[in-house]
Amino acid sequence: MNRTETGPARPDLARSARRPAVLFRSVSAAALIVAAVGLAGCKEQTRADAPPPERPVKVATVRYASTAETRDFVGVIRARTESALGFRVAGKLVERPVDVGDRVTAGQVVARLDRTDLALQVRSAEAELDAARSNYTQAKSDEARYASLRSRGFAPVAEYERKKAALDAAASRVEQARQSLDLARNQLAYGDLVADADGVVVSVGAEPGQVVATGQTVVTVARDGPREAEVALPESWLTEARRANAAVRLWADRGDAWPASLRELAPQADPVTRTYAARFTIDAAGAELPALGMTATVTLALPGNGEVARLPLAAVMNDGSGPSVFVVDPDTSILHRRKVALRSFTEEVALVEAGLKPGEQVVTLGVHQLRDGVAVRTLKDG
Repeated sequence: MNRTETGPARPDLARSARRPAVLFRSVSAAALIVAAVGLAGCKEQTRADAPPPERPVKVATVRYASTAETRDFVGVIRARTESALGFRVAGKLVERPVDVGDRVTAGQVVARLDRTDLALQVRSAEAELDAARSNYTQAKSDEARYASLRSRGFAPVAEYERKKAALDAAASRVEQARQSLDLARNQLAYGDLVADADGVVVSVGAEPGQVVATGQTVVTVARDGPREAEVALPESWLTEARRANAAVRLWADRGDAWPASLRELAPQADPVTRTYAARFTIDAAGAELPALGMTATVTLALPGNGEVARLPLAAVMNDGSGPSVFVVDPDTSILHRRKVALRSFTEEVALVEAGLKPGEQVVTLGVHQLRDGVAVRTLKDG
């Protein structure tokens, strides 16, 4: 019986067995590296071939409008003439038969004073006139007697001249007393306060039983006739108000506006509001006049000079070759730089008078970071 003997494994045979596995792993790793490099190259090629992303931009639509500037001012309707009626003499008010809102006619009594003192002044003036007439009669008789004596040589010339001077003084006192009586009678008549024109009472300044001073306003009457809109104008519109076309609308009635004309402009500003009071006469042309005190809006429109497009000042750029803007092509969304003509500009708005068409879209922000031919995505300028 034969036995096969086995001894320890040889090292060279083990190494030979591991070599194919290591070689396989090395080849696989190399293949993976080559594949990764290839994929990376494909991605870079794809990025290079892809178009750049569209840039979002804010745009505004071009709209042309008249350059006529308008401004609204709120005011109130007033009568062209408002008479503040007051007594020409002082006294105690005993009657005021009219109140606010009442209509009055020319010559109508609107208030009365206590006439007791005024009547006494009339009687006193009448007594003074009677006394002056008596003195005049006596002086005239003395002058005539001394004139006869002087003609016959029985009276000195100096004495006659004194009598003649006394006669002249007596005549002057008679005239003075007569005028005092007329004044007293006038003051008695002034005890009745009468309306000087047809109109409506808009305010009262005294009540019966009150002692009023000479000239103190007792009743204010708005006369019938033209109506005016009174507004307060700022300093910036003083010159424009004189050449602007004015129209008046009522806040309570949104109908047609009445043409108006500037009649009065205060020469000095109000110390509190720093505005100037202005009155515009309404041309109602036979229509019903607005009620006094109604709220009115006065629209002032300056004469225009053609049409312009108003764009934000940030939409305009100028690199030395003149003002220009970026216009978005509506079909391709590609930017095109275009030169424009400006009429004027302010801190916020540029007025474009040529170079753009109505309806075109203009970039309004970040124009200095854009270039001609760039694709964009538009966002409406809100």
